[in-house]
Amino acid sequence: MPLRYLTAGESHGRGLAGIIEGLPSHLEITTEYIHRELKRRKLGYGRGARQKIEADAVEILTGVRHGKTLGSPVCLLVFNQDWKTWVDIMQVEPTSGPVKRKVEIPRPGHADLVGGLKYQHEDMRNVLERSSARETTMRVALASVARKFLEDCGIQIASRVVRVGETADPMALNLPIAELNAKVDQQPLRCLGEAAQAKMILEVEACKKEGDTLGGVFEVYASGVPLGLGSYAQWDRRLEGEIAKQFLSLNAIKGVEMGLGFQVAAIRGSVAHDEFFPGSRPGKVRFQTNRSGGMDGGMTTGQTLVVRAAMKPISTLMKPLSSVNLKTNQPESAHIERSDVCAVPAAAVIGESLLAFSLAEAILEKFGGDSMPEILPRLREWNDSTHPE
Repeated sequence: MPLRYLTAGESHGRGLAGIIEGLPSHLEITTEYIHRELKRRKLGYGRGARQKIEADAVEILTGVRHGKTLGSPVCLLVFNQDWKTWVDIMQVEPTSGPVKRKVEIPRPGHADLVGGLKYQHEDMRNVLERSSARETTMRVALASVARKFLEDCGIQIASRVVRVGETADPMALNLPIAELNAKVDQQPLRCLGEAAQAKMILEVEACKKEGDTLGGVFEVYASGVPLGLGSYAQWDRRLEGEIAKQFLSLNAIKGVEMGLGFQVAAIRGSVAHDEFFPGSRPGKVRFQTNRSGGMDGGMTTGQTLVVRAAMKPISTLMKPLSSVNLKTNQPESAHIERSDVCAVPAAAVIGESLLAFSLAEAILEKFGGDSMPEILPRLREWNDSTHPE
């Protein structure tokens, strides 16, 4: 059975729900583990006031008994603490009175305009409540279960921010993937380079004063990945395609690349590829570089996966852009909704979750099995015979 998930809920509604199906039985998981990842999603300098309101406490409703998955669908729930101030506005039952906080002026760059026209909503709050990045709270919660599966398979996932606005962090990754999050989670913008981070903070502060927003670039890594996940045999089985789809499904992501990415367009083949060297026995190879980012021909090479994503500036500006009131057809300033100045650190954490979904599904597809005692021996045997040195 393929791994699949669904989320439901609105930003200021009662809460967020999610279901993930296809996980094996006997996977150890707790609400404490999931909540730890949800807290990481709230990190980052430049976040809005909403992060102080929401506890993001998660409840496991189904699919887990005595701390282990059952093999049946796992259903999670996160209640929105802010809902108590939006009860009348977001109520489910019909209302006869005037609707408060209607949105009739779309924000450029947001789903407001197109979503309102597509679904024929006069009040674009019906669009923005679901298209809000608040939905990613549940994606992180669900992916935490997939992430725990990967950890039990010996795979570690981490991320860092490498650019905010005009400032890039040139520092090379200089520590194991398993140790990266513990280090960057302590930093305001989840950067390795302190000097670059200090410049980024100044840029965020300047944007906040000007009522503007900032985007950036983050990198997500996965170590311990088995060789041979994905396939070249059919276009839709190439794993980097699935990874790109996951990342591009995230709010405000406009570009995804692996390894050297767009840099390979400017260099020669002799310095673009990763050469092979003999390992300790036939069938084993060594790599001295990882320019491909752990992916060749739609399949994992056994090296560390490196995924890089570009996030555009958030489309809600406190100094709003020009727009049109769709009811009066008159020019007006765009709608203002409570938002962040910069959410790149949070997007990096969410990116870890998206990569976890893709890798967990690929492992289940390759190694099969309905329980952890079935899957793990197959995985260990495969790694022993094929994993690069």
